[in-house]
Amino acid sequence: MFDFLNQVVDFTTLPVRPDALTIGSFVLRWYSLAYIIGIGAAWFLLTRMIRKPGAPLSQKLLDDYITWATLGVIGGGRLGYVLFYNPDKYAADPMEILRLWDGGMSFHGGCFGVIAACFLHGWFAKYSGLRLLDHVATVTPIGLGLGRLANFANGELWGRPTGGNWGIIFPEAGPEPRHPSQLYEAGLEGGVLLIILNLLFWFTPARLRPGLLSGVFGIGYGCSRYIVENYREPDRQLGILDSGLTMGQTLTLPIIAAGVLLLLLALIRKPVSA
Repeated sequence: MFDFLNQVVDFTTLPVRPDALTIGSFVLRWYSLAYIIGIGAAWFLLTRMIRKPGAPLSQKLLDDYITWATLGVIGGGRLGYVLFYNPDKYAADPMEILRLWDGGMSFHGGCFGVIAACFLHGWFAKYSGLRLLDHVATVTPIGLGLGRLANFANGELWGRPTGGNWGIIFPEAGPEPRHPSQLYEAGLEGGVLLIILNLLFWFTPARLRPGLLSGVFGIGYGCSRYIVENYREPDRQLGILDSGLTMGQTLTLPIIAAGVLLLLLALIRKPVSA
């Protein structure tokens, strides 16, 4: 699958099927599978993380929160896509917003939905939503990485032309070999960020400094996304904005700024007791 590192590869020749699973009329798409595995894996790891001394919530509250987080990531992701990337299309036919199976999700919107779920659930259940957010930030790269792999399997959100004699020719992107930017993002936002955050959580006192892990996530994700956007084809309906940035880069800047602020505040404040 990685022959594109030294030659041009036709995407249609790769051992990737358009659907993850087909049984009769039932079709499970890659993006749906990414959500299912991502949420399940996040819950599995969180149940072990909250066993550490000084955890902000109980297993019962975590199980309850997962429902809130699922609604937040799906609802926020969809509304974010509608508002940031295709407002005119959905203004003309608002019922299209409900057609989730046709695609169209925004990480930035989903991120806001999860953050809102953390703080609202924490407020109602009377525990620190920020400390829960630190735990959630530590496992979020799993979903990010799986989502990008699903994008690649779907042959969508491809990169810009490589300008050389290497890359992948995606079926709907024209004859030019392009950067597999979905894999770049999966590696950085998924793999690298997951390793960094879990090393901090399990082998340092970072989890006892509210906002530190969330800050590292914001900086790590934001910088990764900003860099890879230089190799990813801009959304056709938006192109490059007047600022010279893509919409993805524009929406990422506040995440980086928030990450820096959270990190600084976490280092200034006294840590909580374990």
